[in-house]
Amino acid sequence: MIDIFSAAGLKKPDISILSDEFLGEVRHMPHRNLAVELLQKLLKGEIKTRGKRNVVQARSFSELLEQAVRKYQNRAIETAQVIEALIQLAKDMRAAGSRGDALGLSDDEVAFYDALAANESAVQVLGEPQLAIIARELVATVKKNVTIDWTMRESVRAQLRVLVKRILRKYGYPPDMEEKATVTVIEQAEVLSEGWVGV
Repeated sequence: MIDIFSAAGLKKPDISILSDEFLGEVRHMPHRNLAVELLQKLLKGEIKTRGKRNVVQARSFSELLEQAVRKYQNRAIETAQVIEALIQLAKDMRAAGSRGDALGLSDDEVAFYDALAANESAVQVLGEPQLAIIARELVATVKKNVTIDWTMRESVRAQLRVLVKRILRKYGYPPDMEEKATVTVIEQAEVLSEGWVGV
């Protein structure tokens, strides 16, 4: 297997950062197809890492990456265009990582916020401040109710679903999207709960 970084003449970057300096180096690489491969590999790695913390963000960025690469493979866009699209995706990922500061939310709360905001009508009806309040309450409630084996015990999962639905109703979350939001919140809780047990 070829190391794309050494083949491209670049040192291995810290992929969690994808700095502007590194993205600039990639943008001006003489071998454009290597630049595409390199960016694709880095972004996939970053998406996989995010998937361990925020399932909604990981899904969203994964879809955007797949769309850009598919267009490139189908020759719908040129190499330079896909490189620019992937660089923009890297910048969007970096911006998404700092969104919690603007909303006044922890990383865990941002993950639940994203689960709630996946429903566009909820964002329009409730607004960002209200969704942030719901996300905080969900994190606190879920943290209090998870146990080591909760993902294996249906009774605990059912109780957690009831608690989540109760919180959503309390704040007037759109009823038509409540079930989908509950499923996403539980899925998000499964990803984060390993670090919470015993907290």
